[in-house]
Order: sequence, then C-alpha cells, then structure tokens
Amino acid sequence: MKIQFVDRKTGEIQTETPPGESFLKLLYNNPFGKTTLLPLIKRKFISKWYGKYMDSPSSINKITGFVRDLNINMDEVEKPIEDFISFNDFFYRKLTPSARPIANGFVSPGDGKMIAFENISDVGNFFIKGREFTLNEFLSNKNLANKYKNASMIILRLAPNDYHRYHFPFEGTPSAMVKIEGKYLSVSPYALASNFTKVFCENKREYCILSTQQKGDILIAPVGATMVGSIIQTYTPKKLVKKGDEMGYFAFGGSTIVLLVDADKVKIDSDIIKNTKNKIETFVKMGEKIAE
Repeated sequence: MKIQFVDRKTGEIQTETPPGESFLKLLYNNPFGKTTLLPLIKRKFISKWYGKYMDSPSSINKITGFVRDLNINMDEVEKPIEDFISFNDFFYRKLTPSARPIANGFVSPGDGKMIAFENISDVGNFFIKGREFTLNEFLSNKNLANKYKNASMIILRLAPNDYHRYHFPFEGTPSAMVKIEGKYLSVSPYALASNFTKVFCENKREYCILSTQQKGDILIAPVGATMVGSIIQTYTPKKLVKKGDEMGYFAFGGSTIVLLVDADKVKIDSDIIKNTKNKIETFVKMGEKIAE
C-alpha cells in the first residue's frame, strides 16, 4: 500500500514514508500485530512512559537524526537546534513569524495532509465499508451531533515530521475545551485504512466551538494518537482570537485536527474536494487558504 498525496504547491503526486513504517504495517495489517501487539500499544501506561522519556534531557540525542532523516527545514525554526532541552521541546517547536503567512479566506489550522467532505454523510461512503460513521460516536454528544449533521468536514493529518502547533482557522471567540476520553491509536494511513471509525471515535480527543460572525460556529477537534500523551491548549477561552493565532500543540507522535463547518457558509476549495474524491490527500501548510 503506497501512501500518496498531492503537494499543493507543485501539483505533483508524492509518496510518503512514515517513520516506523514496517512497525505500523505489522500493527495494523498483520494478524499477529493486530491481536497481540496493538492491544499493548493502546494501553495508557505505554504512552505515558514514552511521553516522559521524550520530555527527558537524554532524549535530545534523537533530534539531530530526526531532522536529517525527515529533511526538516531548520531555517523556519525559531531557535537553533542546540537550544532545545528535550525531544518534545523540539517536536512542538515554534516557527519564525514569516514561515507561515496567513492568507485571506478560511485557512488551514496546521501543516499536514488534508481530506475534506462537503457533507458529513459522505464520510461513511468514502471510508467505512458496511458501517456508518456517526458524529454522536465522535463527539459523544447527541445535541451537538444533531447540530452538525449536515456540516462539511475537514480532516488534517499531521505526520511526525510536521510542525505540531495548531492555530485558529478564522477569527472569532472560542469556548473552553471539552475532553472526550479514549485510547491512543495511530493516525497513520495504515491505521485509517484499517479502521477509520476506531481511529476517530475511540482516540483521545477534545473539541471547542469557535463562534464567528461570518462563518457560524466552527467545531475544532484535536485528536491525540499513539505515543501522544498530551494535547496542550495555549489559548484563553471566551477571549477574541485572530485568524492564525495559536490554539495549542501536540506532544510526540502523529496527530489530527478535525473541523466541522457550516456547509452554507464555508466553501471548501475545489482541488481539496477533488483529491478527496480521488482518494488522495492534499498537503497544506498552516495559514494557507483552504476555503472561502
């Protein structure tokens, strides 16, 4: 199974090679991995232990190889590599202000591979064979699920080499975060292909409502993943934010941001919709326009 995506800047189709690719294939595509190793990996203490290690000073030894192997552009990073005090400190690194200009329109909340659906009902048709994807499962809130039952859905998947801070896609006033307990499952394409519903309805996740004057109420849901012990919020609830203001960051691992938006007020860019229908992700960067 090749993991391909469209580089929006060049229009070229590229192939992604996730760190630990062979191990991910073992976990999600191999019967032994699914029945023996995956249940162990999903246990909370494993994720907590690894999270603590990535916060320790000894983990800085991993940074140089990580930068080299994944071709991370250090010219965009706010401080030099020798100033980081742990791997996690590097993992949720800040970028220079000029690295991610904020475009007009509705923008991407982060860097990563994006798919989008003009109506939430399309998600079941696209991913899940024989089982309906339900917002109630994802949000654990029937009233909220009913409110967004005809919404458009945008899913941004962050790979380990991506910038792991996320930002508000539009100006407005955010609510406090609501936590939904879950396990830690990988959000790699191998896991998504194996079981989309479990990844999005059982994983650790939170959501807030961004109230806006022009685009209605936007639901923003960060989703944790394997070996990610923390989803850290850095914004102040009920205080007006500008488009592009920082919302939070993920600790080590791959992670995802899910957006639910009013389909009548937010028109997702046609190339992202087209690529999704062709079952291929689109690489976007934080601050890049993704909708009108």
